[in-house]
Amino acid sequence: MPTLATTVDGLKLPNPFVIGSGPPGTNLNVITRAFREGWGAVIAKTVSLDSAKVINVTPRYAKLFGADGKEPIGWENIELISDRPFKIWLDEFKKVKDQFPDGVLIASIMEEYNRDAWIEIVERCQDTGVDAFELNFSCPHGLPERKMGAAMGENPEILEEVASWVMAAATKPVWAKMTPNVTRIEDPSRAALRAGCQGVSAINTIRSVMAVNLDTLRPEPTVEGFTTPGGYSCKAVRPIALRMVMEIATMIRREFPGRSLSAIGGIESGGDAAQFILLGADTTQVCTGVMKFGYECVKRMRDELLAFMEKHNFETLADFKSKSLDYFTTHAELVRMQGERKAKDKAAAEAAAAAKKIVRADSEWSGDDFVKQSDALARG
Repeated sequence: MPTLATTVDGLKLPNPFVIGSGPPGTNLNVITRAFREGWGAVIAKTVSLDSAKVINVTPRYAKLFGADGKEPIGWENIELISDRPFKIWLDEFKKVKDQFPDGVLIASIMEEYNRDAWIEIVERCQDTGVDAFELNFSCPHGLPERKMGAAMGENPEILEEVASWVMAAATKPVWAKMTPNVTRIEDPSRAALRAGCQGVSAINTIRSVMAVNLDTLRPEPTVEGFTTPGGYSCKAVRPIALRMVMEIATMIRREFPGRSLSAIGGIESGGDAAQFILLGADTTQVCTGVMKFGYECVKRMRDELLAFMEKHNFETLADFKSKSLDYFTTHAELVRMQGERKAKDKAAAEAAAAAKKIVRADSEWSGDDFVKQSDALARG
């Protein structure tokens, strides 16, 4: 009987489905709801030491619908990190761990380019009993003037320096969350792992403009008639996320064996999760999916992933992790392999034709074998 239980960086999870940092982990009420529904772990909404400058607007979401006009396939948000005071978060982290001592609670943290601030936030969160950290180097909007989020994560040198500050203070596992808004996702990922982070999370949302309203001529979401580029998520980003997870996993396999990878990007089913695990993920995070389907969707996803494992006779997640990575190569190699196969097929066809004495040109007809040649043409 297959099992979804897994251990990642010493964290024992009942299943690989993790609440991704965002609205689904925004306070004590929703975090405890997630644990009651059976999620493998919860990453709380990103916190900082000073929430006073965090001011959200409304509306802050915009959706791209499929052809049926009902199901969102793309979701843009211009939401900031948590606007709740840090002291309240510390109290709620403690309460979560009191209620669910075995639940894996991960604190998502983000600070300015300030060593003392990063060390302080790590130490104070650690004291509450959180099980791990995720470093938000990837929020694509909001607070760039404070050099936070993606403004930090797109620079591998700064990212590596900041991650090294965290690793000097952290006594719990640390994952660094990557921005996809870079040319090569391996570069910041490599920097985080060089700094000593146990793992990488990818991808955060893609910087985007959802749409322009053709009646009002205003871009969406519209706030006081204006907007700002936001983060794009939901199932439409999954192919991009799969590609980047594959690239990071390939890099980890070659350069940092044993480090972990948490996949994010349009995961809404057990089959989606299986694809990311096949490409090297250890865990799979869901955020927008919870906003679409509710916390209970984890039950369906668990069943779907188990069904996939039963179909292929996989007993554990490790049995199929990275199994599909071996099927990626360069375009030049694809050309070479296909040319080699065609050459073999041609040689085999010619050999078969010769064995049957099949005539392929008028010059090959022979008076002695005329009947056999005619018969071969009729049968070939």
